[in-house]
Amino acid sequence: MDLLRTPEDRFADLPDWPYAPHQASVGSGLTMAYVDEGPVDASPVLLLHGEPSWSYLYRFMIPPLLEAGHRVVAPDLIGFGRSDKPADRSAHTYADHVAWMTEFVVERLDLTDITLFCQDWGGLIGLRVLAENPDRFGRAMVANTGLPTGDQSMSEAFMAWQRFSQTVEEFPIGSMVQGATLRELSEAEVAAYDAPFPDESFKEGPRAMPALVPTSPDDPASAAQRAAWKSLMAFDKPVVVAFSDNDPITSGGEKVFHKLVPGTAGQDHFTPTGGHFLQEDAGPELAAALARLIRN
Repeated sequence: MDLLRTPEDRFADLPDWPYAPHQASVGSGLTMAYVDEGPVDASPVLLLHGEPSWSYLYRFMIPPLLEAGHRVVAPDLIGFGRSDKPADRSAHTYADHVAWMTEFVVERLDLTDITLFCQDWGGLIGLRVLAENPDRFGRAMVANTGLPTGDQSMSEAFMAWQRFSQTVEEFPIGSMVQGATLRELSEAEVAAYDAPFPDESFKEGPRAMPALVPTSPDDPASAAQRAAWKSLMAFDKPVVVAFSDNDPITSGGEKVFHKLVPGTAGQDHFTPTGGHFLQEDAGPELAAALARLIRN
C-alpha cells in the first residue's frame, strides 16, 4: 500500500490546538495519530470525527472535558489529520476503517468504560465498534450521524453530496467545513482543516468516504450494518441523542435512535443550534452535556 504522511510543519501554530500527537500502529503498517490528554487512569472520552475533518474539530470540547477531570482520546481516522494516508482510493473500505479503529481502541489503547461521542463518519465507524464491543462502552452521545444499511432511501442532500465528492476536480476541504458550519471560521481555522492535505493526492480518504456509505441493500457493508443494529437494539447503557437544528444531511436521523436503542430512554436529549459540524457551533454545550452524562 502506497502511503503518504503530511509533513509535520503543516500543523505548526494552529489556533487553539496545543496538543502533542501520539501514534499507534494499526493494520499492516499504518500509523494512526491521536490526542490523548488528561489523567491516564480516568475513564476515557473517545471523540470520533468524520469526513472531511480531523480531530481539530474537537478543539472547543477538549478543554472543558479536561477541566472536568476526564481523559480525552481523539484519534485521526486513517487518511485524515496526522494519520497515514493511503494514496489509492480503493484502499479505503468501510470494513477496514472499522477494523483499524477497533484495533486502536481494543488492542493498542485497551480502552474500557468508554464514553463515545461520534458525529458523521465518526458515528458510522464508532457505532460499529461499540456494537461489536459493547462491554467496552459505558455510554454514548450520538450527533449528526447514522448507521445506514442501504435498506432505506438516503436524503437527496446526501446523494448530491456523494455525487459532488466523486466528480469535483478539486476537493476544497476547509471550504466544505465552513459551508457546513453556522459560525464564521477565521482564515487560520479554515487553513487548519486544509493543513493535512498539501495537495489532491493526499485527499483520497475524504473523497472515498461518501461513496462507502451503504445506499443499496446489497452494499458490501449492509450485512455488518444490520448485525450492528441488532446489537444496538440491545444496548441499554445511556445514549444521548444530540442532532443539530441546521443539518440537511442528517435531519430526522435522530428518530431511529430514539425508536430502536433502549439506552436512549429517559435521557437528557437536546437539539444544539448548529450546522452539520456542530462541534464548531456548540462545542462547549456538547462538552458540558458529556460531562453531565458521565456524572449521572
